[in-house]
Amino acid sequence: MNYFKINFKESYKEFILFLKSTDFTKAIILAFGIIVPIGIGVYVGSFEIGLALALGALLSSPSDVTGSIRNKNFGILLSALFAVIASLIGGFLNPSDWITIPILGIIMFAFSYFAVYGFRASLISFSGLFALVLSFANISNVLEFYERALFIGLGGIWYLLLRVIWHKVNPKAETEQFLSQGLELTSKYLEIRGELWDSNSNREELQRRILELQADLNVNHETLRDILISSRKSSGSSNYEGKRLLIFIQLIDILELAMANPVDYEKMDEILSKHPEKRQLFQTLTFEMASRMKHISEFLLKSKKLNNKNLLEEYLHKIKKHIDEVSPSKEIGSLESSILLKNLYDYQCKQVEKILKVERILSNKDFKELSFVKSGDAQRFISHQEYDFNILIENFSLKSAIFKHSLRLALVVMVGFTIGGYFSVQNPYWILLTIIVIMRPNYGLTKERSKQRIIGTLIGGAIATGIVLLIQDTTVYAVLAILSLVLAFSMVQRNYKTSATFITLSVVFIYALLKPDVLNVIQYRIIDTVLGAGLAALGNALLWPSWEYFSINSIIGESLKANKEYLFSIQKYYQEKGAVPTSYKLSRKRAFLASGNLSSAFQRMTQEPKSKQMPLDKFYEVVVLNHTFLSSLASMGTYIQNHPTTESSSYFQNYIEGISHNLNIANGLITENEYVEVLDSNHRIEAQNYFDSRFESLNKTSEESVNKSDSYSISNTEQLQEVHLINTQLKWLYSLSEKIIKRVSKIEFVND
Repeated sequence: MNYFKINFKESYKEFILFLKSTDFTKAIILAFGIIVPIGIGVYVGSFEIGLALALGALLSSPSDVTGSIRNKNFGILLSALFAVIASLIGGFLNPSDWITIPILGIIMFAFSYFAVYGFRASLISFSGLFALVLSFANISNVLEFYERALFIGLGGIWYLLLRVIWHKVNPKAETEQFLSQGLELTSKYLEIRGELWDSNSNREELQRRILELQADLNVNHETLRDILISSRKSSGSSNYEGKRLLIFIQLIDILELAMANPVDYEKMDEILSKHPEKRQLFQTLTFEMASRMKHISEFLLKSKKLNNKNLLEEYLHKIKKHIDEVSPSKEIGSLESSILLKNLYDYQCKQVEKILKVERILSNKDFKELSFVKSGDAQRFISHQEYDFNILIENFSLKSAIFKHSLRLALVVMVGFTIGGYFSVQNPYWILLTIIVIMRPNYGLTKERSKQRIIGTLIGGAIATGIVLLIQDTTVYAVLAILSLVLAFSMVQRNYKTSATFITLSVVFIYALLKPDVLNVIQYRIIDTVLGAGLAALGNALLWPSWEYFSINSIIGESLKANKEYLFSIQKYYQEKGAVPTSYKLSRKRAFLASGNLSSAFQRMTQEPKSKQMPLDKFYEVVVLNHTFLSSLASMGTYIQNHPTTESSSYFQNYIEGISHNLNIANGLITENEYVEVLDSNHRIEAQNYFDSRFESLNKTSEESVNKSDSYSISNTEQLQEVHLINTQLKWLYSLSEKIIKRVSKIEFVND
């Protein structure tokens, strides 16, 4: 019984959060933008005009995705423009004339090719594709095609006006949602880190989940950068925006800290095997940090006060007490083990400090003491899209994924149009709509969307049939059509299958209001959807397929380059000390993004046919090694940032040179399938001997102090801790770089 209560409570909470989400809000605005013109048009006797205005709102909405308000507004206007142009072109075409087929293919290619300018551009191009297909629907017998195109453009402006008004009314909604989402994802990340403490856990599966979460966090962080930094540039530094930007910075630091510690779980198992109470304390604190982050996430969306049940510092005190009470030389077995535990305790202290800082920012405590990011530096963290005409020329070849996708889409649409005309399908444009909605440059995503679209349409058709047979009331149909439309739009990004179900319901109920033969509509809707989805999946499999293994070498290479850049940034900061430079943070961002992209590429490859996959076990090993390498870099970088360090030695540079050279070798294997000249390892061995001898000397001094019951100096302890961690990470990084070479050498990379 308790299980059902808890489950109901969680479901209710999820439902309330969904109603507060920007996806649902956008769906309400779009539904309002569609219903109002149609309603007014019916009332004044100008239904055709109202319908054209509603179509304009619908066609302008795809580019209304997360990002800065400037980019949104510009995207909506361009979508409206593309819709107008496509509607004018469609008005000149005669569906019964054979010349329409090649012209349709050319126009489809041109609109789709605009996607070379990025994600928002792909949505703008979709508006053009959508409008072109709808121009074959013959939904207007009163307006001339150019009049209809004009009202579609006005409908786009109407939708833009609604979005601007809503932004003025509630400008914080999107920021709060994505910041809350970032906190929740970080909470899940920490929770999995807590599960990794258990030596009996399935660490391979947990590491896989961590890689997936990292990719999700990268997307969330990129969105937040665009929202927070761009809005700050356009509207100035408000108190609210400044605080949210500071919270976002803490999230970035928390992720880096979480990635950095701990790295070697087997070593931790060995140390903590005799002290399970310490493992339990560390794990409990990690779970409590995750729980606190989740609470802050919910606080942002619900706008309630933060509760005071913060147990983080209490758990920290317990851990410190346990470490201090036990003599490292007698209880744990060695001073080295004690240092590892101290490093771990220091990490958790820093993590708790970051979480408490987030709470202080939200509570307006000590806010003036928190420094803002300089506007010029902040702008460097945004991923700017270039709109140079040369990009169109550079991508005009079969080496470009977008070029192949555009060509593929054009041919499949031509085939679908021909089939619809040849067999005199009742609504042939439904086939084309299904094709343009489902087809994506990636085979796996197209296959998945095809499956979800068919299942959603079948479910929607079955539900609609039952309702139509049981109820013959046009008022009920109208209400259900509106509700289905809202839910369909709000679920597009969350659950495509559910969205397809509600799209089918809304279409059926709209037709039920206009035509008596609604059961035939359901039948043809299902047939056309299955046909369009089948053509889309077949086209992606046969026409210049973009299998993931064609581009995986460049993705791995980019990640290795980003890691090397991050390594050099750490080296430079270790040498120069002082404040953390922006270049360091930028290199960290690129390394995190590249690692997330590599993980996403692996996920995409798993969706492709087995015959078109490289050995997944070998590829996954490279993904894990790359992630572990990045974690080790983060571990060394965070230690240097948060502790006083000694002067960098030439031996440190030798190690960095050796690790960098190994990454160059691995990159050479990926891009050229051959080894580059191997670096003489004498410098690296000499550096290793230096670190070992220095650690032994410091260790001996410290152990003598412990045996004499003296309180050895803090500076000596800090130096010992520094030498141990830097030495351990350098050895580990060098070992990982060698393993990366071995793994990539076993993979046969194929150039597209």
